[in-house]
Amino acid sequence: MRIRTVLGGLLGTVGAAALGNRLLKRRASEFDHRLAGIERTYRWRGMEASYTVAGDPDDEEMLLLHGIHAGASSYEFEPIVERLAENYRVVAVDLPGFGRSERPPLVYSAGLYADFIRDFAADVTDEPIVVASSLTGAFAVDAADESEFAHLVLIGPTADTGDERPWLRTLIRSPVVGTTLFNLLASKPSIRYFYDRDGYYDPDRIDEEEVEYAWTSAHQPGARYAPASFASGTLDPDFDLQTELAALETPTTLVWGRDAELVPLREGRTLADAADLDLVVIDYATQLPHAEHPEKFVEYLTTELLEGELGVDADVGSSSGVGSDSDLET
Repeated sequence: MRIRTVLGGLLGTVGAAALGNRLLKRRASEFDHRLAGIERTYRWRGMEASYTVAGDPDDEEMLLLHGIHAGASSYEFEPIVERLAENYRVVAVDLPGFGRSERPPLVYSAGLYADFIRDFAADVTDEPIVVASSLTGAFAVDAADESEFAHLVLIGPTADTGDERPWLRTLIRSPVVGTTLFNLLASKPSIRYFYDRDGYYDPDRIDEEEVEYAWTSAHQPGARYAPASFASGTLDPDFDLQTELAALETPTTLVWGRDAELVPLREGRTLADAADLDLVVIDYATQLPHAEHPEKFVEYLTTELLEGELGVDADVGSSSGVGSDSDLET
């Protein structure tokens, strides 16, 4: 009798979870394109990737590559796309498994993303400036070795998100239990907590539309497959980022939020010193300085990068201008 009661309870729980998952999927069914510009698709290895193009076709190209998390998409760059499009032909892509791109049940890997970036850049752009955020910065570094990039701008790049937990990837990919677990990880409170803890210095700057878009993105069909690899640590590339950056021939600049904790500024300084790279530090910012301080970030890209005036380690203060040779950090 007790066994029958336990089994009945388990079946009820599974049934309730399955029903809840279907209701969440229905609520997130409308997922519109919201970036400024024209949406296009790129066919790659049997799947379609969505990307947005904005700006004058005759301007220098800039490829924007978003970071990796449950609700990740090119919408990360929404605060800067229109500003950048005044000086560049901007291309912002949703990586496979994220945003409005297709999300097949692949076992996603760092190599897959490096290959995608390499092929996409070669087929869609012509020697672009590549701006890549967080873990995707490592994918871009890998891709740059065999690509024609004019410049790399890496925002808080990392190649190490922690120990590998392949069992977690398997669990999240499972049908009912995995979907339920992922829905908890990708709930609106969880997404807002991520932005509050690691994305923004000032929580008042978090845009509720950004939270809503990330939540909707995280509840599209197949949304859990790529984040499952990320959460399990199996998206980390199999190389030392410091070594790769030191050997890279592509001109590279690092951008860091001064108050970043997930990937702290001391790691940026270590990378910059070891690989002899420019380091731009943005005050009152953490992991998303480009979203929290879009004016300062774009000021750097449109002034310093185009004119080639950047010093070795520049400050971008909340009220000051972009750093130059005369006001470098020490």
